[in-house]
Amino acid sequence: MWRRFFGMKRLPFGNELEPDELFESHALLEATARLNYLLDVRGIGLLTGEVGTGKTTVARRVLSAQHPSLTKSIYVPNSTGTPIDLYKAVAWQLGVDPACNRAGLYRQIRDEVQELVHQKRIRPVLVVDEAHLLRSDVLEELRLLTNYEMDSRNHLTMLFIAQPELDRRLTLSVHESLRQRLIVRWKLGALSRDELPGYLEHHLRLAGVEHPVFTEPAVEAIAQASKGVLRRINALARHALAAAAGRKSQQVGPEHVEAAAEEAA
Repeated sequence: MWRRFFGMKRLPFGNELEPDELFESHALLEATARLNYLLDVRGIGLLTGEVGTGKTTVARRVLSAQHPSLTKSIYVPNSTGTPIDLYKAVAWQLGVDPACNRAGLYRQIRDEVQELVHQKRIRPVLVVDEAHLLRSDVLEELRLLTNYEMDSRNHLTMLFIAQPELDRRLTLSVHESLRQRLIVRWKLGALSRDELPGYLEHHLRLAGVEHPVFTEPAVEAIAQASKGVLRRINALARHALAAAAGRKSQQVGPEHVEAAAEEAA
Protein backbone atom coordinates (compact mmCIF):
# COMPACT_ATOMS: atom_id res chain seq x y z
CA MET A 1 0.00 0.00 0.00
CA TRP A 2 2.77 2.47 0.85
CA ARG A 3 4.38 1.93 -2.56
CA ARG A 4 1.16 3.10 -4.19
CA PHE A 5 0.94 6.03 -1.79
CA PHE A 6 4.34 7.32 -2.92
CA GLY A 7 3.77 6.40 -6.59
CA MET A 8 6.56 3.84 -6.72
CA LYS A 9 7.00 1.45 -9.62
CA ARG A 10 8.96 -1.09 -7.61
CA LEU A 11 9.99 -1.83 -4.05
CA PRO A 12 12.81 0.52 -3.02
CA PHE A 13 15.74 -0.38 -0.81
CA GLY A 14 15.55 -4.06 -1.73
CA ASN A 15 18.25 -6.67 -2.27
CA GLU A 16 17.33 -7.56 -5.84
CA LEU A 17 19.26 -4.79 -7.59
CA GLU A 18 21.15 -5.49 -10.77
CA PRO A 19 24.92 -4.91 -10.48
CA ASP A 20 24.72 -1.74 -12.60
CA GLU A 21 22.00 -0.34 -10.31
CA LEU A 22 24.17 -0.27 -7.19
CA PHE A 23 24.98 3.08 -5.61
CA GLU A 24 28.65 3.75 -6.27
CA SER A 25 29.82 4.67 -2.80
CA HIS A 26 33.46 5.27 -1.95
CA ALA A 27 33.57 1.94 -0.11
CA LEU A 28 32.13 0.04 -3.08
CA LEU A 29 34.55 1.61 -5.55
CA GLU A 30 37.55 0.92 -3.30
CA ALA A 31 36.56 -2.72 -2.85
CA THR A 32 35.83 -3.09 -6.57
CA ALA A 33 39.31 -1.87 -7.44
CA ARG A 34 40.90 -4.40 -5.06
CA LEU A 35 38.87 -7.31 -6.38
CA ASN A 36 39.61 -6.40 -9.99
CA TYR A 37 43.29 -6.38 -9.07
CA LEU A 38 42.89 -9.85 -7.54
CA LEU A 39 41.34 -11.13 -10.77
CA ASP A 40 44.16 -9.62 -12.80
CA VAL A 41 47.05 -11.09 -10.81
CA ARG A 42 45.27 -14.30 -9.72
CA GLY A 43 45.77 -15.65 -6.23
CA ILE A 44 44.00 -15.55 -2.89
CA GLY A 45 42.05 -12.58 -1.56
CA LEU A 46 40.13 -11.76 1.60
CA LEU A 47 37.22 -9.33 1.67
CA THR A 48 35.92 -8.64 5.16
CA GLY A 49 33.25 -6.38 6.55
CA GLU A 50 30.64 -6.18 9.26
CA VAL A 51 27.28 -7.89 8.78
CA GLY A 52 25.13 -6.04 6.25
CA THR A 53 27.83 -3.90 4.63
CA GLY A 54 27.40 -5.50 1.19
CA LYS A 55 30.42 -7.79 0.85
CA THR A 56 28.69 -10.41 -1.28
CA THR A 57 27.03 -7.70 -3.37
CA VAL A 58 30.41 -6.16 -4.23
CA ALA A 59 31.82 -9.54 -5.24
CA ARG A 60 28.74 -10.24 -7.37
CA ARG A 61 29.14 -6.87 -9.08
CA VAL A 62 32.78 -7.50 -9.95
CA LEU A 63 32.23 -11.05 -11.18
CA SER A 64 29.15 -10.14 -13.23
CA ALA A 65 31.29 -7.66 -15.16
CA GLN A 66 33.58 -10.48 -16.35
CA HIS A 67 32.92 -12.07 -19.73
CA PRO A 68 31.50 -15.61 -19.23
CA SER A 69 33.76 -16.96 -21.97
CA LEU A 70 36.81 -15.81 -20.01
CA THR A 71 35.85 -16.31 -16.36
CA LYS A 72 34.00 -19.08 -14.51
CA SER A 73 32.70 -18.24 -11.04
CA ILE A 74 32.46 -21.07 -8.51
CA TYR A 75 30.35 -19.86 -5.59
CA VAL A 76 30.28 -21.75 -2.29
CA PRO A 77 27.78 -20.16 0.13
CA ASN A 78 27.90 -22.72 2.94
CA SER A 79 31.22 -22.84 4.78
CA THR A 80 30.38 -24.96 7.82
CA GLY A 81 31.29 -28.47 6.65
CA THR A 82 34.34 -30.70 6.38
CA PRO A 83 37.04 -30.51 3.70
CA ILE A 84 35.23 -33.25 1.77
CA ASP A 85 31.94 -31.33 1.97
CA LEU A 86 33.60 -28.26 0.52
CA TYR A 87 35.43 -30.20 -2.19
CA LYS A 88 32.12 -31.79 -3.22
CA ALA A 89 30.47 -28.38 -3.44
CA VAL A 90 33.30 -27.13 -5.67
CA ALA A 91 33.15 -30.27 -7.84
CA TRP A 92 29.40 -29.85 -8.37
CA GLN A 93 29.90 -26.21 -9.36
CA LEU A 94 32.50 -27.37 -11.88
CA GLY A 95 30.06 -29.88 -13.34
CA VAL A 96 32.00 -32.90 -12.08
CA ASP A 97 30.44 -36.01 -10.52
CA PRO A 98 32.17 -35.91 -7.11
CA ALA A 99 34.46 -38.73 -6.05
CA CYS A 100 33.91 -40.40 -2.68
CA ASN A 101 37.18 -39.52 -0.98
CA ARG A 102 39.33 -36.46 -0.41
CA ALA A 103 42.20 -37.51 -2.69
CA GLY A 104 39.85 -38.26 -5.56
CA LEU A 105 38.01 -34.97 -5.13
CA TYR A 106 41.27 -33.05 -5.02
CA ARG A 107 42.42 -34.63 -8.28
CA GLN A 108 39.06 -33.94 -9.95
CA ILE A 109 39.16 -30.27 -9.03
CA ARG A 110 42.81 -29.91 -9.99
CA ASP A 111 42.26 -31.57 -13.37
CA GLU A 112 39.14 -29.52 -14.12
CA VAL A 113 40.91 -26.27 -13.21
CA GLN A 114 43.83 -27.18 -15.47
CA GLU A 115 41.45 -27.98 -18.33
CA LEU A 116 39.66 -24.67 -17.90
CA VAL A 117 42.92 -22.73 -17.91
CA HIS A 118 44.98 -24.56 -20.51
CA GLN A 119 42.40 -25.87 -22.97
CA LYS A 120 39.43 -23.53 -22.67
CA ARG A 121 41.40 -20.41 -21.72
CA ILE A 122 38.92 -19.71 -18.93
CA ARG A 123 39.93 -18.25 -15.58
CA PRO A 124 38.25 -20.08 -12.65
CA VAL A 125 37.38 -17.99 -9.58
CA LEU A 126 36.37 -19.74 -6.37
CA VAL A 127 34.30 -17.54 -4.03
CA VAL A 128 33.82 -18.85 -0.49
CA ASP A 129 31.13 -16.86 1.31
CA GLU A 130 30.71 -16.73 5.10
CA ALA A 131 34.34 -17.87 5.25
CA HIS A 132 34.66 -16.90 8.91
CA LEU A 133 32.72 -20.12 9.60
CA LEU A 134 35.40 -22.29 7.97
CA ARG A 135 37.19 -24.79 10.16
CA SER A 136 40.96 -24.47 10.35
CA ASP A 137 41.51 -27.73 8.46
CA VAL A 138 39.26 -26.49 5.64
CA LEU A 139 41.22 -23.24 5.40
CA GLU A 140 44.41 -25.26 5.01
CA GLU A 141 42.85 -27.49 2.35
CA LEU A 142 41.81 -24.44 0.36
CA ARG A 143 45.33 -23.06 0.53
CA LEU A 144 46.66 -26.36 -0.78
CA LEU A 145 44.13 -26.26 -3.60
CA THR A 146 45.96 -23.24 -5.03
CA ASN A 147 49.41 -24.67 -4.33
CA TYR A 148 49.69 -27.73 -6.56
CA GLU A 149 51.65 -25.90 -9.27
CA MET A 150 54.80 -25.72 -7.11
CA ASP A 151 54.37 -21.97 -6.51
CA SER A 152 54.20 -21.11 -10.22
CA ARG A 153 51.52 -18.79 -11.59
CA ASN A 154 48.21 -19.40 -9.84
CA HIS A 155 45.54 -20.95 -12.00
CA LEU A 156 42.75 -20.81 -9.44
CA THR A 157 41.76 -17.42 -8.07
CA MET A 158 40.18 -17.66 -4.63
CA LEU A 159 38.18 -15.06 -2.72
CA PHE A 160 37.17 -15.41 0.91
CA ILE A 161 34.19 -13.27 1.95
CA ALA A 162 33.97 -13.04 5.71
CA GLN A 163 33.28 -11.10 8.84
CA PRO A 164 36.36 -9.43 10.39
CA GLU A 165 36.95 -12.31 12.79
CA LEU A 166 38.54 -14.33 9.98
CA ASP A 167 41.15 -11.62 9.49
CA ARG A 168 41.96 -11.91 13.19
CA ARG A 169 42.15 -15.71 12.98
CA LEU A 170 44.64 -15.50 10.14
CA THR A 171 47.12 -13.76 12.45
CA LEU A 172 47.54 -17.06 14.33
CA SER A 173 50.71 -18.97 13.55
CA VAL A 174 48.75 -22.00 12.34
CA HIS A 175 47.50 -19.92 9.41
CA GLU A 176 50.76 -18.14 8.59
CA SER A 177 51.16 -19.94 5.26
CA LEU A 178 47.71 -18.84 4.12
CA ARG A 179 48.19 -15.30 5.38
CA GLN A 180 51.42 -14.98 3.39
CA ARG A 181 49.58 -16.05 0.24
CA LEU A 182 46.99 -13.28 0.47
CA ILE A 183 47.36 -10.88 -2.45
CA VAL A 184 44.37 -8.76 -1.45
CA ARG A 185 43.25 -8.18 2.14
CA TRP A 186 40.55 -5.53 2.32
CA LYS A 187 37.85 -4.50 4.77
CA LEU A 188 34.69 -3.04 3.25
CA GLY A 189 33.71 0.12 5.06
CA ALA A 190 30.30 1.56 5.87
CA LEU A 191 28.51 4.25 3.90
CA SER A 192 29.70 7.71 4.94
CA ARG A 193 27.33 10.31 6.36
CA ASP A 194 27.97 12.59 3.38
CA GLU A 195 26.93 9.83 0.96
CA LEU A 196 23.69 8.93 2.72
CA PRO A 197 21.40 11.55 1.08
CA GLY A 198 22.60 10.51 -2.36
CA TYR A 199 22.12 6.85 -1.47
CA LEU A 200 18.52 7.43 -0.41
CA GLU A 201 17.76 9.52 -3.50
CA HIS A 202 19.36 6.90 -5.75
CA HIS A 203 17.08 4.14 -4.44
CA LEU A 204 14.02 6.35 -4.70
CA ARG A 205 14.85 7.16 -8.34
CA LEU A 206 15.16 3.45 -9.10
CA ALA A 207 11.62 3.09 -7.74
CA GLY A 208 10.40 5.93 -9.97
CA VAL A 209 10.30 8.73 -7.39
CA GLU A 210 12.11 11.88 -8.52
CA HIS A 211 11.12 14.33 -5.78
CA PRO A 212 12.67 14.52 -2.28
CA VAL A 213 10.98 12.30 0.31
CA PHE A 214 13.36 12.11 3.29
CA THR A 215 13.78 15.36 5.22
CA GLU A 216 17.23 16.33 6.45
CA PRO A 217 16.32 15.49 10.08
CA ALA A 218 15.13 12.07 8.86
CA VAL A 219 18.42 11.52 7.03
CA GLU A 220 20.31 12.39 10.19
CA ALA A 221 18.15 10.00 12.20
CA ILE A 222 18.86 7.19 9.73
CA ALA A 223 22.58 7.96 9.87
CA GLN A 224 22.61 7.78 13.65
CA ALA A 225 20.58 4.58 13.84
CA SER A 226 22.29 2.71 11.00
CA LYS A 227 25.96 3.64 11.52
CA GLY A 228 26.25 3.49 7.73
CA VAL A 229 25.47 -0.24 7.47
CA LEU A 230 23.59 -0.70 4.19
CA ARG A 231 21.28 -3.47 5.33
CA ARG A 232 20.25 -1.39 8.32
CA ILE A 233 19.78 1.73 6.16
CA ASN A 234 17.54 -0.19 3.78
CA ALA A 235 15.40 -1.63 6.57
CA LEU A 236 15.02 1.73 8.28
CA ALA A 237 14.15 3.48 5.01
CA ARG A 238 11.48 0.93 4.07
CA HIS A 239 9.85 0.96 7.50
CA ALA A 240 10.02 4.76 7.68
CA LEU A 241 8.28 5.05 4.32
CA ALA A 242 5.57 2.71 5.54
CA ALA A 243 5.19 4.73 8.74
CA ALA A 244 4.90 7.99 6.79
CA ALA A 245 2.34 6.51 4.41
CA GLY A 246 0.35 5.22 7.36
CA ARG A 247 0.12 8.80 8.62
CA LYS A 248 -0.67 10.18 5.14
CA SER A 249 2.59 12.14 5.03
CA GLN A 250 4.31 12.63 1.66
CA GLN A 251 7.60 13.27 3.44
CA VAL A 252 9.53 11.08 5.86
CA GLY A 253 10.49 12.86 9.06
CA PRO A 254 12.55 11.82 12.10
CA GLU A 255 9.41 10.64 13.90
CA HIS A 256 8.86 8.09 11.14
CA VAL A 257 12.46 6.91 11.40
CA GLU A 258 12.04 6.56 15.15
CA ALA A 259 8.99 4.38 14.60
CA ALA A 260 10.92 2.42 11.97
CA ALA A 261 13.83 1.82 14.35
CA GLU A 262 11.49 0.14 16.82
CA GLU A 263 9.92 -2.02 14.11
CA ALA A 264 13.18 -2.93 12.36
CA ALA A 265 15.09 -3.70 15.56
